[in-house]
Order: sequence, then C-alpha cells, then structure tokens
Amino acid sequence: MPFDPQTDIERLPTEPGCYLMRDAEGRVIYVGKAANLRARVRQYFGATSDTRYFVRLLDRFLDRIEVLITSNEKEALILENELIKRHQPRFNVELKDDKNFLHLRIDDRVDWPRIDVVRRPRRDGAKYFGPYHSASKIRSTLKLVERHFKLRNCDDLSFKNRSRPCLQYQIKRCPGPCVLPVDRDEYAQQVGEVMLFLQGRRDELARQLEEKMKAAAAEMAYERAARYRDQLQAVRGSLEEQHLVDLRAIDRDVFGLYREGGFLQVVVLLVRSGKLVGSRAFGFDRQGTPDAEVLSTFCNLFYSGGNPVPHEVLMPVEPDGAAALHERLEELRETRVRLKVPQRGSGKRLLEMAQANAEHAFFQARREEAVRDGGLVRLKKKLSLLNMPYRIECYDISLFQGAQPVASRVVFEGGVPKRSGYRHYKIREVEGTDDFAMMREVLLRRLGRGLEEGDLPDLIVVDGGKGQLNVAVAVFEDLRVTGVDVVGLAKSRVLDGGAGPDGAPLRSAERVFLPGVKDPIVLRSHTDELFLMTHLRDEAHRFAITFHRKLRIGRNFVSALDRIPGVGETRRKALLRHFGSLKRLRRATVEQLAEVDGIGVQLARTIHEALAE
Repeated sequence: MPFDPQTDIERLPTEPGCYLMRDAEGRVIYVGKAANLRARVRQYFGATSDTRYFVRLLDRFLDRIEVLITSNEKEALILENELIKRHQPRFNVELKDDKNFLHLRIDDRVDWPRIDVVRRPRRDGAKYFGPYHSASKIRSTLKLVERHFKLRNCDDLSFKNRSRPCLQYQIKRCPGPCVLPVDRDEYAQQVGEVMLFLQGRRDELARQLEEKMKAAAAEMAYERAARYRDQLQAVRGSLEEQHLVDLRAIDRDVFGLYREGGFLQVVVLLVRSGKLVGSRAFGFDRQGTPDAEVLSTFCNLFYSGGNPVPHEVLMPVEPDGAAALHERLEELRETRVRLKVPQRGSGKRLLEMAQANAEHAFFQARREEAVRDGGLVRLKKKLSLLNMPYRIECYDISLFQGAQPVASRVVFEGGVPKRSGYRHYKIREVEGTDDFAMMREVLLRRLGRGLEEGDLPDLIVVDGGKGQLNVAVAVFEDLRVTGVDVVGLAKSRVLDGGAGPDGAPLRSAERVFLPGVKDPIVLRSHTDELFLMTHLRDEAHRFAITFHRKLRIGRNFVSALDRIPGVGETRRKALLRHFGSLKRLRRATVEQLAEVDGIGVQLARTIHEALAE
C-alpha cells in the first residue's frame, strides 16, 4: 500500500536515525538522517513542503518509508554513509569525481621500507602521504625521491626472490639491499628524510641536509658531501614550486560550492602546511537539496571513504547537523579538528578561491557534457537511429592462434565509459574459429538475459562488417528484440596503391554498417561522433585482449605444472600465490620451492628438475 502522509507520518518515531524511501519495486531512491525522524519526514509533505527537485517526484516514485533508529545523531550520520554506499539511491548525493585520489605509502616497520602508490589509505600502521591531485604530480615526486634518496621500489615478492641487483641499482637509484650488504641505519636515515620531504617539512629537511653536507666536507668525505648537496638542491627546487596561500603552516581542506538550479559543483582545495597542493571537483545532477544538507552528506561521504581529515575544514555555510559531523571528523582523525565557517581573514580568502574554482569547474563540466551530448545527437541523426544512444554496448571477439576464444562487452553511458558494466564472456558452445557463431552465442546470452530482466541498451555495436551485423540482426529476430538499434563498425583498412605525404600507407575511413542498407556510412574525420565510435571499439578490443592475455598466462602456468607428478590443483595454486609467475617459479631454487606450503624437499627437487628441462 503506497505511503499515506496523513496517517503514516504519525506512526514514525521521534528518535534520531535514518529513513529509507523505497519505490514500488522495493528499490531505495533516497536515504536521509534526522535527529527527529517524524519531524524530518513531515517536512517533505504538507503546507510547508520541501521544494527540492526530487520531492516533486515523490508522488510518482514513493511507495513506502522505512526507518532505522540510532542512539544519537552521530550514529545516524555514520549509518547514512553506509546505507548510501550500499544502496546507491538515485536521488542522493553521489561522489562523481573528476580524478582519482592517489597517496604514497611507506611502512617504516619493515626492514627495508619502500614507497607504494595506493588509491585509498587503510588503518594498517603504515604512513600515508598525500593526497596527490594528479598522476603527473605523483610521478615527479617519485622521480625526485628515487633519484636523490634511493629507496627501493620493487615489490616484496621480487625483493625476496632476487639473486642479483636490478636495473635500479645499475643506474644508481637503489643501493640493492635485496642482495648486497647495505647499512641498515643509513637506509633508515634515508627513509626518515623521505618522510620529512613527503610531510611537507622541507625547510627542516633542507637545514638537516645542509648541516650534513658541511660536516661531510669538513671530514673531507667529498663524495658523501656531494650526495647531500644534490639532495639539498632537489629539496630547495621543490620548495620553489609551492605557493604559500596561508601564513599558518597547518593542513586545511576548503570546500567551495556553486550551483544553478538542480546542478551543482563542489570543489575541495587541499592546503598542506600553508601551501595549496591540489584540488578535487565533484559534480551533481538533479540536486535540489539545500546547501547545508549537501555539504553535510558530502563531507561525511568524503572523509568516511578514506580521505585524510586535516587540522581544519572550512565551509561556506554551516553544514546540517554540524555538531554530529564535527564529532565524526574528530573520531576519524583521532585528534582535534576545527570545523569553521570563516567570515574574515585568510580563511575567507581561501573560501572565495574555492568558490571561484567551483564556478570554473561547473562551467567546464557543462561544456564537456554539451560536447558529448552533441556527439550523441549527431550520431543519432547520421545513423538514422530510433533511439538517442545514451547507453551503448559494444562487443568484440578475441582469439590467439585459434585458441581460447573470448568476447568482451564495454558500456558507454552519456558518451563516457561505464566500467561497472564491462563484462567478459568465455565461449562455451562454439569450436574452432567461427567468429560469426561466437558472436551469435554471446548476443543470445546477453539479450536473452536482458529480455528477462528488462535491461536492454539503446544501441548495440558489433565489431566487424556486414557479416557480424547480419548475425546480430538474426539474433534480434530469433529473440524478437524490438526498440534497440544495432550497427556494425568495421576497422579502416590499408588501400592498394600509393602512400600519404608522410610515406605512410593510405587507409580507408571508418565505416558503419546499418541493417538493410547496402553501402556503409562513413563518419567524417575529426568529429565527436567518430571519436565516440572508435573509442568504443578500441575499448572493447583492449578489454578483450587484456582478458585473453590473462587466460594465456594462466594456461601456460597450468600446462607447465600439469606434467609434474604430485602437483595437483591445491599445490599449483600454492605455487602461483607464492611466486606470482611461471618465470619466477622457473628461477626458484630447490630450497625456495621447499618453503611453499605442501611442497617437501623431494617434491621441490622433482619440480625443479621438470621445469629445468
């Protein structure tokens, strides 16, 4: 029975907690938190009804409201974060990030620490540094550290099984602790200096290096003094690249927000030790939610997702449930945090900078979206499609010397890849190298399930010419699929006779084949619609090749071990986990093989002899 505001609201509790709005099919469409559940839900209805965008759609979508009671408002804040991540409601704030967050990780508790690049920090006792707003920034940092501080960068498995120094040692970027006698104290000192550098305490590090350089010169240890000189110059050079935006040498995150109607952009400026080191931008669609609620939910999701909590968080308006949010941030940081809405001074100037960045990011995102939408509109017109091709699926078949055929499906929504929709298919029924039969098998499986679940795309693209397209059309007819467009995309081919001005062979244009149309459609060069189609096809090809390569590696590993008596599936998996690849397994000594669980000395000799043949 649909939700009735007149009677059902009064049945709701007045305690703090979370409420889940569900549609007629039981899907969660919105999750909210409240200090008083009954009072909060009442705001959506009645004379003082909520004016947000999605509230106008509640009559159409809302079927019932469920509540979860918590002990206090902070627990409701934590629960809201978990429920949003689990259900991904269509009308809640989603973190649509414009780039990935990168961190550097050093575990200084191990004997020979190294630097790892990680996506998300964990509470594992290691030290994390960042975030880095771009891959180029993190590459330049790693390059400086490797060149001047010489920490190892190989993975633990390679480090443990190496028998001679690698190329990093040869080019003097690693002391080679894997096989050479390296002074542990000196290496630990280098680790400490790298951590000072990554923490932003570069003035302190520069002073230390200068003192060491002078001391080494006084001892006439000129080679060591030259090394300290090079490190000092590198650190001072990195200091010149940073711009001071705040005289207070503390870490701050500054939130800026810009909106037009239901579309809004949130930007987070990352200020570390008083210096602006980067920013992140997030876009939201169909959000009529008040700014205070947006910032509260966004901030909770942002920091609960693993992003480090700084000393201060600056916001343009006080977030909804500020006291509970403040308590949550201090719990995550495990020390004091200041949540402020500055009205003057450097904090106000930082907010104005964040606001300007949010406005710029908003219009940049709108321009990019307009370009993508324009490409979709022109593609629909050029190919005479029934539907606007918002969701496109592309299929490709991959074989290697006629063996282990696989297929891939990639999905684009709104002109951009949706990687959660990517799928691999192993060919089960077709033997040999019949591409057409393989394509038929894959499309029958996909469309058959899509018809059952009501999940079909707007456009299906098959990689190939008329033959592959005719197979797809036949599958559509067999399954009686209607309302879905299908085309074939043929790769350009080398033309006979002549070459271009640069000496490269002439190639044909990309061709799109349509059902029932004799001649292919040629998409003009340097257009958005051509870029979209070739990007789609290349992504499907890349995805299939990657999967095929993985299968071949696994097959080679299995076939090499299958010939060895006494090595079954359990021991094969143990060897793969321990060594990681057949190449490393072949290089292993009898003693190293015997260290693997379930592999005794006698069996280790048998494996070693078999792999050496």
